[in-house]
Amino acid sequence: MEAKTYTEKRNGTLMKKITLCWLVVFTGIIGSLQAQYVYDFKHTADVFYGSRDYYSAAQYYNKALGTFKIKPEQVLPYTVAGAPPSGKLKDYQQVVARLAESYRLFYDYGNAETWYAQLVGFNNPAYPQARYWYAICLRNNGKYQEALDEFKKFKQSYTAADELSVRTPLEIACCEFALSEANKEPRFTIVKTAGNVNEGGANYAPVILDPGTLMFTSSRAENPPLPTTVKQPTTKKQAKKGTPYVNDLYTATGSGNTFDNSQKLKIPTTKGFDQGVSAITPDGNSLYITRWSMKDGVKQSAIYFSSRQNGVWSEPKILGDNVNVTGYNSMQPYITADGKYLLFASNRPGGMGKNDLWYCIMTNGTPGGARNMGTAINTKDEEQAPFYDAEKNLLVFSTDGRVGLGGLDFFQSEGDFGTWSAPVNMGKPLNSPKDDIYYTALDNTHPFAAGFISSDRESICCLEVFSINRIRKIASGLIIDCDTHLPLEGATVTLLDTVRRKTIRKVTLDATGRYTFEVDPQRFYKVIAEKDNYFTKTLYFNTDSLVRIDSMDNPTLCLKHYEIEKPIVLNNIYYDFGKATLRPESKAVLDTVVDMLNDNPKLTIEMSAHTDSVGSVKFNDKLSQARAQSCVDYLISRGIASERLIAKGYGKSKPIAPNSLPNHKDNPEGRQLNRRTEFKVLKRQVQVKVEDDGNSSSQ
Repeated sequence: MEAKTYTEKRNGTLMKKITLCWLVVFTGIIGSLQAQYVYDFKHTADVFYGSRDYYSAAQYYNKALGTFKIKPEQVLPYTVAGAPPSGKLKDYQQVVARLAESYRLFYDYGNAETWYAQLVGFNNPAYPQARYWYAICLRNNGKYQEALDEFKKFKQSYTAADELSVRTPLEIACCEFALSEANKEPRFTIVKTAGNVNEGGANYAPVILDPGTLMFTSSRAENPPLPTTVKQPTTKKQAKKGTPYVNDLYTATGSGNTFDNSQKLKIPTTKGFDQGVSAITPDGNSLYITRWSMKDGVKQSAIYFSSRQNGVWSEPKILGDNVNVTGYNSMQPYITADGKYLLFASNRPGGMGKNDLWYCIMTNGTPGGARNMGTAINTKDEEQAPFYDAEKNLLVFSTDGRVGLGGLDFFQSEGDFGTWSAPVNMGKPLNSPKDDIYYTALDNTHPFAAGFISSDRESICCLEVFSINRIRKIASGLIIDCDTHLPLEGATVTLLDTVRRKTIRKVTLDATGRYTFEVDPQRFYKVIAEKDNYFTKTLYFNTDSLVRIDSMDNPTLCLKHYEIEKPIVLNNIYYDFGKATLRPESKAVLDTVVDMLNDNPKLTIEMSAHTDSVGSVKFNDKLSQARAQSCVDYLISRGIASERLIAKGYGKSKPIAPNSLPNHKDNPEGRQLNRRTEFKVLKRQVQVKVEDDGNSSSQ
C-alpha cells in the first residue's frame, strides 16, 4: 500500500473531489461495455492507480481479487512472529491494501471501510497506517464510537513520529466531541437543493446573485462523451485523457429550496483554467472569482476581478500582489455586505500552516494589503471559505484543524477584524462527518435565517448544494399598565445581547401589548420596556431552556405611570417607634425604588416623609426630615448616586386625610394615611417622598 500522509490527503481535497466526479460518469460508461481487453487485472489497476484514477483502479483491483484461489484460513492473521506472508497470499494482501486505498482516495468511505477492516485483520507490519485510515473511514461513515476505538488502538501501537501520529489526538477529540453532540437539538434544518442545481459533476460555492437567482460553481460537462466502443487504457500515458468536466460559474432561477434552468454565466473563460468560487459586491456589478489550473497534480489558483457594464461581464483580470503572491495560492473570495472588506483563503507566506484566512480593507473598490486573521482563527491545518455576518459581527468559516464532527466543519467566531473570540463548532446538521463548506446567506439583512451550504455528505465523490433554514427560537412577553392592568399599547421594547453589548431589535407594541423576539439558545439577554411618562423596566433572562424547546414566555412586566412633581406613595415603609431608624421590612420596599432608579438612570427624585397632626410642628418637622434622610441614605448605600436624591421632611403640613372627625374626636384611619413616605419625579428627574410611620408625633 502506498502510505499517504495526512497532508497529501487533505491538500486540495475539494479539488480532488471535483475533478474525480467526471471519472464516475466516464469510467462507468467504460465498465458497462462488453468489449473487454483484460489480460492482467492487477496490472491494469496499477496503471489507473498510478495515474490517480482511483475509481477505475478500484474496479480492476476488485476483478483482480477474483483471480486469487485463497482459502479463508489463509487470510487470517499469521501468528508466527516476524513471518510475513509469501507468494500469492502476499500479492492478495497487497491488492486488498490497494483496493482499500483506491476507495478511500476516491472518497468512497463505505467500500473503503470494508477493505480496511480486512487489511487491519491481516496484522501485517507492512501496512502500519492501515488502522488509522480504517478509523478515518469509520468516522466519515458516522460510526464515531468504532472510530474512537480504532484511533486509540492506532495511537497505542503506532511508533513513527509523523503527521498521522500528530493528527491522531485531534481525531480522537473529534470522535469524543461528536458522541457528546449526538443528543443535542439541531439549530437548523437542511435539505438538498431541489431543481437541477445538483445535476452532474460537483456543484458548490453558492452565491445569491439577486433575490431570484442562485449562482454556483459546477464541474458538470456540457456534452459528456458517450463512446460506443472503448479500449481500456493499459499504460499511464493512455490513462491520462482530457476531461470535459471543467469548473465554471452557473446560474439557476427559483426561490426557497428549488432552483431550475441552470445555465452558464456569460463571463469570459481562459483555456486551461477552471473558474468559480466567487463573490459579488453589494451593488451586484463587481465579481471576484477564483481561477485555477492543475500542474503535475498540484493546484495553482489566484483571485480575479470582473465588472459588469450594460449587463455584460468583462474579461476577469488578476488582482495584484496585495491578494495574489506568485508561487502561492489565493482563492475563495468573500466581500462583506458593506463592501469594506475582502476576505479570502491563501497559503501565502506569513500564515500558520496550510491555507489561512486573510482580509484586505477595501478603499474605493481596491483591496489594500492582506492581513492574516491571526492565531485566534487560523491553525496549522486548513481554514477555508470565509463568510462574515455584519448583523452579529460573526465570522463563519470551515476548518479541519479544530475539534469537530470530521472533515471540514463550519465554525463561528465573534469579532470586528481587530479581535476574535475562540471559534465554536456550529454543530449538526450544519456539520457532518464529511466536508461542509461555503456558507452563503439568502438575505444579508438576516444572514442566518436561511441560506445555502456545500457538502459531500450524501455523495461519494462530490460536493452538492444544500439549503438551510434556522429553527426559530422565540422569547415573548406581555407589557401592561401597573394601575389598569391593561396591555400598554405604544410602549417600546428593546432586546439587547448582554454579552456582546449589542441591541438586537426594538419594537413598538400594538393593542395586544405583546412582544416576540427571535433569539439564540444559550445566550443572555436584556429586555427594556419603556413609554413616555412611565417608569422604564428591565428584565434579564437567558435562553438555556431553548436548547430543547422552540419558545419561552417571559414574566409579564407592568409599567407605572408618573407625572412630574406628583407624589407617589410608598406603602409599608416603617420606622422604629419615635425614631428615624428603618425597619428591615421597609428596605424591601425601598429596593423597588433602587431597581426603578437603575432602570431610569436619567431621573432624579425627592424622597419625602410626612406625619400626622399629633405633636408639635418642630418635633414632626425634625422627625420627618430624619426619616426622609434615612431613606436617601439607604438608596445611596445601594449604589444610587447622591446627586439624584433629595430628602425632604414635611412634618404635618401636607395631610391627605382628616386627623380628627367632625365631632373633634380622634380619627385613627386618617392619621394613618397622613403618616406616609412618598417620592416624586422632579423635572427631567425623579424624586421620592417618605412618610412617617404614624408613631412619631404621638411619642
